[in-house]
Amino acid sequence: RPDYYRMARALYAAGFRAGDLVHNTFSYHFTPAGSMMETAAHAIGCTVFPAGTGQTEQQLAAIADLRPNAYTGTPSFLRILLDKVAEAGIESTFRKAFVSGEAFPAALRDDFAARGVAAFQAYATADIGLIAYETAARDGLVVDEDVIVEIVRPGTGDLLPEGEVGEVVVTSFNPDYPLLRFGTGDLSAVLPGQSACGRT
Repeated sequence: RPDYYRMARALYAAGFRAGDLVHNTFSYHFTPAGSMMETAAHAIGCTVFPAGTGQTEQQLAAIADLRPNAYTGTPSFLRILLDKVAEAGIESTFRKAFVSGEAFPAALRDDFAARGVAAFQAYATADIGLIAYETAARDGLVVDEDVIVEIVRPGTGDLLPEGEVGEVVVTSFNPDYPLLRFGTGDLSAVLPGQSACGRT
């Protein structure tokens, strides 16, 4: 079905719109990440160039020829591409980015912004799909409305109060692959209150 992993909402919150040309550098093999981003972008009305991972020189040639305005992939690979584009004297046409798969510190986000790229992050897994995503409010991640997220004391499953760090446990009611209290092994906390962006 369209947008099977429910990523379109997160791409939209990151500023992706119909008509964007997305340079998708997530892997298309041994992981659904490439497909997760591509189907989400198609659901919004974007065109996708399925670049995949690696082959930096070929990626630069594609960027020069196709002039994509949007990027999906890891933040570290976006930094590599922006550095290589500058070294090669190619104009970077990226104006927006959606990153995931690794840490995205504020310093790197600010570096991208200084280069004219507004980058936003999301938290997703191959099993669940979208779990949470960043918005223009930049005050943590908003939990996707189609999952239940709990923060529990590791090893016990006991719920923790807001603000206390524990393991992220997710429930998904995907009819094809339901998961009840799936332990991600990741640590996080619930920020109290509502996001300044208005999303609940």
